[in-house]
Amino acid sequence: MNSDIAPNDAVSLWDLLALRAETTGDAVALIDEHDRRMTFAEVVSVAERVAAGLLARGIEPGSTVSWQLPTRIETVVLSLALSRLGVTQNPIIPLYRAREVGAMVAQCESEWLITLGEFRGFDHGAMAEELRAASGDRLNLLIVSSELPDGDPAGLPPAPVGREEVRWIYTTSGTTSAPKGVCHTDGTLIAGGVSLADAIGASAEDVGTIFFPYAHIGGPDLLIASLTTGMSLTLMEVYEPRAAVDLMRRAGVTITGGSTPHYALLLEEQRKNPGARVVPTLRMLTGGGAPMPEKLFRDVLTEMGIPILHAYGMTECPMITSARMSDSIEQLATTSGRPVLGCEVQIRTEEDDVLPIGEVGRVWLRGPMLFKEYRADGEIIRPFDSDGWMFTGDTGRLEAEGHLVLVGREKDLIIRKGESISPTEIEEVLAAHSAVADVAVIGLPDDRSGERICAVLQLHEGTADLDVDEIRAYCREAGISPAKFPEDIVIVSEMPKTPTMKIRKQHLRQSVIDQRALSGAAVD
Repeated sequence: MNSDIAPNDAVSLWDLLALRAETTGDAVALIDEHDRRMTFAEVVSVAERVAAGLLARGIEPGSTVSWQLPTRIETVVLSLALSRLGVTQNPIIPLYRAREVGAMVAQCESEWLITLGEFRGFDHGAMAEELRAASGDRLNLLIVSSELPDGDPAGLPPAPVGREEVRWIYTTSGTTSAPKGVCHTDGTLIAGGVSLADAIGASAEDVGTIFFPYAHIGGPDLLIASLTTGMSLTLMEVYEPRAAVDLMRRAGVTITGGSTPHYALLLEEQRKNPGARVVPTLRMLTGGGAPMPEKLFRDVLTEMGIPILHAYGMTECPMITSARMSDSIEQLATTSGRPVLGCEVQIRTEEDDVLPIGEVGRVWLRGPMLFKEYRADGEIIRPFDSDGWMFTGDTGRLEAEGHLVLVGREKDLIIRKGESISPTEIEEVLAAHSAVADVAVIGLPDDRSGERICAVLQLHEGTADLDVDEIRAYCREAGISPAKFPEDIVIVSEMPKTPTMKIRKQHLRQSVIDQRALSGAAVD
């Protein structure tokens, strides 16, 4: 990280923004797909006016505010204005609908919901009105457009000074149950963003991107990396590969990514004109949120001439490990990198004994970027041991130089004939097949073996369907154990994914089970 300010000098997120504006106020902070630009000094000035406008509307320090907005300059400014007021924020991804948004607002006990009118053919304003009516009019609404509330900053109260108060509540997706609130402070988010900037070596010369929902935990990660280093950020409301390439060229983007699908989609754009670099200024891809197939890394390196610095994080801890430019090609291709600045990782048994290097077990972590608590059904839950460590729910192993290799998510393990099988290993093999565009391996109920292995495949357009014999032969050639060969194949036109591009495995599994039940095929 090349920073001209000391992040620890900033008590709060607003302090960090103000310090950046004092240091390089004329530098470009934000760029959008319409080529609008805003400097760091302008961000401070506009955010203060918006904070005053919000205060005049009745949003006061200490309020809890849910907001559901797309990735726009106005969204970043609004979020910073709320930070200036000392409000507790609950960011909500725009693709969520009434059931999820209502559950999040209820879980956070929000007094306000800020949203927009129609976006991508959906009337968010009407949904918000329905939620307000359902709350007995206890929920206050603010429907914004391209114009944010405006006021005189002279009437603002003093900026918040603490960094340990919960001021951010992110939520789980709630696909199988009511969401849990994941409670962060300015301090935990600053630690995450600083560690991201350090891992990727960001500087004021860089231009990064937020091509995913800013309401995702990765939003403040990149914002804080920008405030720490002076890096500019380029924003896009809805990710479309061709338009993203054009925008990156115009903005001179040097760092982009988000998650594994973003890497793959950019590689597809590169392949349309292999004689020239798709974005000449790019020096790396970075992101996380889903496993990165080794073949994808090597294809990007070979065909685009740049590495992927893949990372591992979660809503509860936005940065855990990350690849670095100093890593070997093998480490970049096959691991999730080393623990980031300030983060510690242990591998433990189910009895919580720490395992030696190379042994597979449960991944535990602790560090200053780790969230403070869950909020669930009115209760506060702190899932930490007496020393502040938390189990991530993932399994993996540490290599000699500290790099983490993830094996799978513990709840995703397939138990077949008493043997625990990681879907990730099988997915890595199948992802390298020339016909496969995307893959998810799931376990289906089976009376004889407990679970049988099913590979759900999305194929490249124009390729012939694969059958289970072809896939098993391919796995045999890849050299994995016959016990891990898929026993079922399901071909889908598109994988069900979350707004942050993760495959909804539990949804997919239940969908396959339901479809087979309807068709009369055995599922148990």
